[in-house]
Order: sequence, then C-alpha cells, then structure tokens
Amino acid sequence: MQVCFTIIRQSRSSSPTVQSYTLEVDEGNTILDCLNRIKWEQDGSLAFRKNCRNTICGSCGMRINGRSALACKENVGNELQRLHRDTSGQIPEITVAPLGNMPVIKDLVVDMRSFWNNLENVDPYVSTNARTVPEREFLQTPEERARLDQMGNCILCGACYSECNAREVNPNFVGPHALAKAQRMVADSRDGAKESRLETYNQGIQGVWGCTRCYMCNTACPMDVAPMDQIGKIKQEILDRQDAQASRQVRHRKVLIDLVKQGGWIDERQFGLQVVGNSFRDIKGLISLGPLGLRMLVRGKFPWGFESSMGASQVRSLIESVQNLSS
Repeated sequence: MQVCFTIIRQSRSSSPTVQSYTLEVDEGNTILDCLNRIKWEQDGSLAFRKNCRNTICGSCGMRINGRSALACKENVGNELQRLHRDTSGQIPEITVAPLGNMPVIKDLVVDMRSFWNNLENVDPYVSTNARTVPEREFLQTPEERARLDQMGNCILCGACYSECNAREVNPNFVGPHALAKAQRMVADSRDGAKESRLETYNQGIQGVWGCTRCYMCNTACPMDVAPMDQIGKIKQEILDRQDAQASRQVRHRKVLIDLVKQGGWIDERQFGLQVVGNSFRDIKGLISLGPLGLRMLVRGKFPWGFESSMGASQVRSLIESVQNLSS
C-alpha cells in the first residue's frame, strides 16, 4: 500500500518546513525502514539518527504522529491504526518530527547536550565509599540486584525528556530520565552516598519536586522504566527522612495527606495556611496569600466552613493501611 510520510524538516538557522514523500510499503515495515528508503531512494539530504535497529541503542528517538517513540520499534500498520481515520479513497499519512525540549540540529537530529548534562547532574555512578575492603568485589544478593532491573532498562533514548511538560516550562528541571537513573542509585545496596543524594534530589524544583506528575514520561517510555514512578519512590525516601519544617515541598505532601485523612478531601483554607504560611511561621508566605484571599472574598468564593466528605473514615483507614504497609 502507499503511505505519505510528512516530515518536519529544519536546520539550526531556519524555520521548520514540511516535506512529504510517498512510499509503497507493507504494514510490518518499521518507521525506520521507511526513513531509510526515503533517504536511499528519494532524498539523500534527509538527516536522522539510527544504529542498532532493534530497540537497544535508543538512537532513533523522534516524534511519530505527535508522540515520542523509537522509529525502529513502531511500524506502519500500528501507526495507521492509532490515527483512527477513514483513509478510504486517499493515501494515509504518517507525520514524523524531531524530539521536543531539545534544539534541532538538522531535520530529525536534535542537540542532546542538555539531556546528557542533566543526567550528569544527578551523579549516576555508584559511590564506593562504603567499601570496607576497596580492592575486593562489592557483591549483591539476587534480590538486591533485582531492585535495579526496571531502572536499568533505560536506554537513554530521550522519549521521556521530549514529552516532559515540567521540563518544557522549567529549564532547571533535570528531567525524568535523570531522576529514573537517580532512583537506581538510591536503590543500589552498594552505593555509599544515599543520604547526600537525597539531599541533592530534594533541592527546589530542579529535583523531584519539579515533576508535575503529568504521566507523559511513563506513557512515552519504550522500555517500561516508568520514570514518574521512580520519581515517586525518591520523594517517599525524602518524606520518610524529613519533617514538615524541612521545606515547602515536603510540607505540601505531608499536609495534603494529613488533611485528606482528617476530612476525606482537602480543606483549602487550612492547606494554604499550613503549606504556604507554615502554620503562621512564614510571614512572607502569609502575606503572599493576601491578594488571592481578597479576590476570593470580593467574588464570594471564600469558603467560610468545611464539611468532611462522605466516607471520610474509610479514606482515613485506607491511607493508614497503606502507610502501615510502607513502614
């Protein structure tokens, strides 16, 4: 069958342009197969990265029909099914574009320096300071090694980084790939720098608290690393070690849980006072709440009372059960 491949092309010094190529393909052909044919048969100037062609190296990350994926993993048939369009009487179209959150070098090749620099920022290497006998092997049990399997599956393709909404609005956020690798270090029984790592990952919105929990990294990851889940594990490690006075981010999480336990849902008046105002300890935080409070009063939206939700006792029981399992 014939398929039209619409490719977003660009160089460093130009605006994006759209160029289309029509190929005779089979449904089982991968997108990378098709890009190879376009380059070999129609346009040798088309630029894209590739290597193993077997979902191992992560080189061929790009946006296919609007989602970040590996061109060697996705095939024509599956992509056309995802579109859910009636293509009877017309040539179906597949759109290919460069990864997001990184500047384009040429066509589908992006500059990944920020990706690699942010990975380096989390120090993704095992610290061996805990070795009592440095020249000997640092052995792990099968159970200890198994804890690292999911994070170890990351092939650093950039798909999660491309889809990260937190990274798009906050250039200081290190990204889901880096924090998934960070969790690998936190979980590694051989590492001797766990506490200092957690202090680093707890710093402001460049660390784990910059994650907006949009789930896009989990959706995009071709290796089921689930970066957002790994970020959540680091957060829990931090919360287990910190009290509500440690930072606003820690206080936000702890107060939210406490208020839901009390009322089944959040009393927003208490939430603002306890998190931003730190229960009247943070004067600047309290002052910052003033303009919002006044607008709510003027518009009749300030809640004077609070009623617990139905089933608040069951909600409390569920939270306590989960907390008991985690402890």
